[in-house]
Amino acid sequence: MSPRRALRFTKMHGLGNDYVYVDLFKEKVPDPAALAIAVSDRHFGIGSDGLILIGPSEAGDVSMRVFNADGSEAQMCGNGIRCVAKYAHEHQLARSEEVRVETPAGVKSVRVYVEHDRVTRARVDMGEPRLLRKDIPMTGPPNEQCVDAVLQVPPIAGHAERAQFLATCVSMGNPHCVIFVPDAQAVALEQLGPAIERHEAFPERTNVHFAQVVRPDEVIMRTWERGSGVTLACGTGASAVCVAGALTGRTGRKLLAHLPGGDLDLEFSAADNHVFMTGPATEVFTGEWPA
Repeated sequence: MSPRRALRFTKMHGLGNDYVYVDLFKEKVPDPAALAIAVSDRHFGIGSDGLILIGPSEAGDVSMRVFNADGSEAQMCGNGIRCVAKYAHEHQLARSEEVRVETPAGVKSVRVYVEHDRVTRARVDMGEPRLLRKDIPMTGPPNEQCVDAVLQVPPIAGHAERAQFLATCVSMGNPHCVIFVPDAQAVALEQLGPAIERHEAFPERTNVHFAQVVRPDEVIMRTWERGSGVTLACGTGASAVCVAGALTGRTGRKLLAHLPGGDLDLEFSAADNHVFMTGPATEVFTGEWPA
């Protein structure tokens, strides 16, 4: 029996939110959760925030499945989908500069911007946010929104008392908890992130974002990503911050978000309540993973 050949992959990132991408038109991945854990390891693997599979789709040009660094599957990834659209366009999997990507959160339309035959940026229609507690999901009255609601967090390392925050929660196909603070850099993200991610209010856990308003059209944000930990950027999270800012009156509907990995442009459209996110998509390298 001939030996199995190595798995080919492409590493890409959106603002430093990096994933290993595998093309299922050419490759087979029998156990994506296990592969995600292995390749994500930054010491013994390729190093990434997770694994994204690009595959065939009946509803769009391509499909996308996202696996976090811990092997759990996410419904959506805003930075990842820009890179998927880049790959699809550059590898002729999509015929136009409007790439339709099927995700577990629905089919998303991505407009790619091409320079010298390479996609450098992409604008994603993230769809309409879900605001009811039952749709996020989170505990409490199922048909109510969670806007500036008190969230009690159990004591964390170095703090003897419970912390209390005003949280606004949004689903962008995956759950997000947005907390506005005076200084995002001063937040103990490594301690508070996991405590809020696994808070009893979130039965499927949640992504956590601390946002600082600079002006009504500009924020600084830091993210603890569900299943991956501290990340340099989170596209769905930036979208959620844009929605949360508008809902609470802290910001307008157009927003420039500064993330540790770079900037994203957001718009929470008043016309149809869809969120539009624009940002870069970058290929790092290609390689082979041992079978």
